[in-house]
Amino acid sequence: MAGFRENTGKADARGLRIAIVASRFNEVIVGRLLDGALEALTRMGAERPDVHVTWVPGAWELPLAAQELARDGNNDAIVALGAVIRGDTAHFDYICTECASGLSRVSLDHRVPVGFGVLTCDNTAQADERTGSGDSNKGAEAAIAAVEMAQVLRHLEP
Repeated sequence: MAGFRENTGKADARGLRIAIVASRFNEVIVGRLLDGALEALTRMGAERPDVHVTWVPGAWELPLAAQELARDGNNDAIVALGAVIRGDTAHFDYICTECASGLSRVSLDHRVPVGFGVLTCDNTAQADERTGSGDSNKGAEAAIAAVEMAQVLRHLEP
């Protein structure tokens, strides 16, 4: 991109205030997502006092909690973590759709990046594959994306 201005978010969490909202439903899986997110944030230079974790009952409640965390203006980014495993009814589809839609709306309405670390899997084996160690952990991926977007937004401010 020689000669053009370029803005790329850096995976640098130093000085950023990060809120994590995590679902207690499927808590073992979400706990591994949280471990991945916290590990990634630490690697990116986040300080413990700048990271706050809020637990909610399930994925349905993630958007409301994220909205309140965005509304208070104290967070540079939010990371939403949850796990919805398909069952025998359409409940899975409603929860997944509304959770994703609600979190997207929070980000757009409040101009705060929301990293989407909500697993929507057919079974627990798929969830286990997405909660391993390192950057393949979807919690880590969501944290990295949220931090990069927070940095992008800082450079886009008027």
